[in-house]
Amino acid sequence: MRVLLIHADRFEYEVKDPTKMAEELPKGHQKKHSFKEALVAFSTIEASDEDVETIAEMAAVDMVDVCAKVKAERLVLYPYAHLSPNLASPKLAVDVLKATEAALAKKGIEVHRSPFGWYKAFEIRCKGHPLSELSRDFSAEKKVTREEVVEKISKTYYVLTPEGEEHPIDLEDIESAKILEKYPSLKKFILSEEVGRTKGKEPPSIKAMQRLELVDYEEASDRGHFRMFPKGHLVFKLLEEWAQTIATDRIGAIQIDTPIMYDWSFPDIRSQGASFHERHYTLKTEENREFVLRFAGDFGLFRMMKGATLSYRNLPLRVYEFSKSFRLEQRGELTGLKRLRAFHMPDVHCFTRDLDEGWKEYMLLYRNYADLADATGVEYAVAFRIVKEFYDKYKDNLVQLLKYSKKPALIEVLSEMKHYWAVKHEFQGIDSVDGAVQLSTVQLDVEDAERYGIVYADADGKKKGCIICHSSIGSIERWIYVLLEEALKHEKPALPFWISPTQIRLIPVGAEFIPDCEKLASQIDARVDVDDMDDKVGKKIRNAEMDWINMIIVVGEKERTSGQYPVRLRSGEQKVMSLDQIKAEVERLSKNYPKARLPLPRYLSKRPTFRG
Repeated sequence: MRVLLIHADRFEYEVKDPTKMAEELPKGHQKKHSFKEALVAFSTIEASDEDVETIAEMAAVDMVDVCAKVKAERLVLYPYAHLSPNLASPKLAVDVLKATEAALAKKGIEVHRSPFGWYKAFEIRCKGHPLSELSRDFSAEKKVTREEVVEKISKTYYVLTPEGEEHPIDLEDIESAKILEKYPSLKKFILSEEVGRTKGKEPPSIKAMQRLELVDYEEASDRGHFRMFPKGHLVFKLLEEWAQTIATDRIGAIQIDTPIMYDWSFPDIRSQGASFHERHYTLKTEENREFVLRFAGDFGLFRMMKGATLSYRNLPLRVYEFSKSFRLEQRGELTGLKRLRAFHMPDVHCFTRDLDEGWKEYMLLYRNYADLADATGVEYAVAFRIVKEFYDKYKDNLVQLLKYSKKPALIEVLSEMKHYWAVKHEFQGIDSVDGAVQLSTVQLDVEDAERYGIVYADADGKKKGCIICHSSIGSIERWIYVLLEEALKHEKPALPFWISPTQIRLIPVGAEFIPDCEKLASQIDARVDVDDMDDKVGKKIRNAEMDWINMIIVVGEKERTSGQYPVRLRSGEQKVMSLDQIKAEVERLSKNYPKARLPLPRYLSKRPTFRG
């Protein structure tokens, strides 16, 4: 229920003609009405106002309070269908207005209710003091936090091995779980996220992302929003392209794009986002509409799929969206690129006919994401959250997946449904301070499709709700975080070759060899730069090491005449290689990953310094 309150010296209205929705007026009903010293409540009843008595009581309590503050002598309840695009049915609107009228009268307010569904002419003279114009938005919906959603659900924990062995564990006595000694990555995850022992340590990637001129804070923006320098933007775009290749080429998804903000008055948006509403960014327009910035891409996707015509022949249907999303995380929770307020999610949703087909899609997504996590070389653990009846029935499916990824998993068995999913898993990256961060995830949704009207026509022509696999490859920002953290576990940190902003640095021993470096760079299909600064060779090598350059090549007279180049690898190993051997090594390291040009000028002397 949305209300515009006007404290008026005078308010007059006249009933004109009925609309098709007009409520019936008693015989002899007065057409003209005039009031002095009145609080006029222009009221729009919305489709979500189904709890009539609660809405009416909330509105009445607030209106009584405003009447007292402005010293209004009476209140006029005036139906006004222009404060929301999401109107209630005529019957519901009249029921709420009548209930509000009764609640006000019960509280001792002199109240007049204008008839619903009639064209009316009115004149109003607003007083013009600070409280003479107020807006209100009443909702019977309880604001539910994530903690409240789960507080009544009981949980049991196991370690499930790729061999199908099930080991119960007690989170209150984690040291007694000897099985975890065999799986250190899983133990780190459990200690960090389930037990909470490693919280509070600042990950070193924060300083590294700044020093390497990848990413930095933006003081003029909200906390948890970042700016990316050219090198950071290159890493971001490569990961974005990598995610799209996974989604469209490997998984076979079609791609869409949807808005980032949604009207909170729409029942489907409110229902979907209610349990996260305390984490939303909200804004109000001059029309007094409240919008939320999406915390995931589901809002627009679900509305798009609700309007689509689907047949069983179209399923399974896989849909990809690269969505910028927002979560108003608490200030103390923000940690570099690990947890922030604005991030980019490459999401894949699979729409299927039934649970069996849903499981096939789930397993397809799991295998692809496992391949990709393994390909990055990052340390990660696997965790499943599953409702008990599904665990009892589908445990073998989980074992098959663990065999594929050759990893054990923490299994959290829930006594009942937590949100909309019956089973989900996360790949949890392990950072350099033994903390954990969620990367990719898949959720098997058995509720949302029918709730939001996403249906398909079966072979018999009957409409049926889809089973949905929600999944995310993992936010790009978190992948950057975990790649930096993985690098920092090593004596000589390095990013994977295909992601490194500069893959090869050529160091001329003197200015006369700069043309040789330019020629060599043009012959190698990689991101190659040239250190043409006025420094000694030793310092140039140290600078390249500080920049985490994967391959460093010094070029002088010997190299010019022999065509053999001393290649210093990031591992510390040094090899003498020909141009053809360098090209072969570049091809081996690049594999089929996305490619891009240098993000900055080739010559270091031409580059700006973004951080002093």
